Amino acid sequence: MEWFTVGPEILGILFVVSLLAGFIDSIAGGGGLLAVPALLAVGIPPAQALATNKLQSVGGSFSASLYFIRRGAVNLSEQKLTIALTFVGGVAGAILVQHIRADVLRQVLPILVIGIGLYFLFTPRLGENDRQRRLAAVPFAFIGGGCIGFYDGFFGPGAGSFYALAFVTLCGFNLAKSTAHAKVLNFTSNLGSLLFFILGGKVLWGIGLVMLVGQVLGARLGAQMVLTKGQRMIRPMIVVVSFVMSCKLLYDNHGTEIYQWINMHI
Repeated sequence: MEWFTVGPEILGILFVVSLLAGFIDSIAGGGGLLAVPALLAVGIPPAQALATNKLQSVGGSFSASLYFIRRGAVNLSEQKLTIALTFVGGVAGAILVQHIRADVLRQVLPILVIGIGLYFLFTPRLGENDRQRRLAAVPFAFIGGGCIGFYDGFFGPGAGSFYALAFVTLCGFNLAKSTAHAKVLNFTSNLGSLLFFILGGKVLWGIGLVMLVGQVLGARLGAQMVLTKGQRMIRPMIVVVSFVMSCKLLYDNHGTEIYQWINMHI
């Protein structure tokens, strides 16, 4: 098995990319928007790029989750069922994506992601304080854990924002608390889908472990910012990341049409 398929200079660039991705991911999600294109840009095939991204993102989400748990921002005993169903959903999504085309989801996703950004932008008091819970623990475990976990394993982009939004709107958590809980579920679904990729032999371990170190460091710093800066930092980050993610997904899906339209109107 060849551990490194790129030179030390490229490896250093990927490390820096993963450091930044881990920081962004622990606050607002969307770190994969940096990591996956970077892996593809250095010549790694798509399947291996996605698998290696899962490895490095597991490191970042674990680092942030551990920090939040140690600081008492997350009570694992209250989230057992949600975590279990998130894991099952992540595994199921990773298995199913190998057999079903995700084209429809690719078309709809930019609208969903920009919707999240606009929702946070135009509801400035959303998540400012804890509110009354709207959904009991068991139904939330299936919706906020199993369904979003399935999406994370099946496709992935924006899963952290979906988790956070679910905790804010359905559990009534404040934004910082929602972000902390979202990261635990993000780690769970990442781990579930990563196990499937490992069994498929798609992970590039050398590159993935180097990027994992960068993710751990970046996510640790980002997690600290969540608990110290709170809503003042999380809300703008979610709005910006949602906008950038939507633009990236729209370009990936309709880049040629957009380019042709611009040329026609210049």
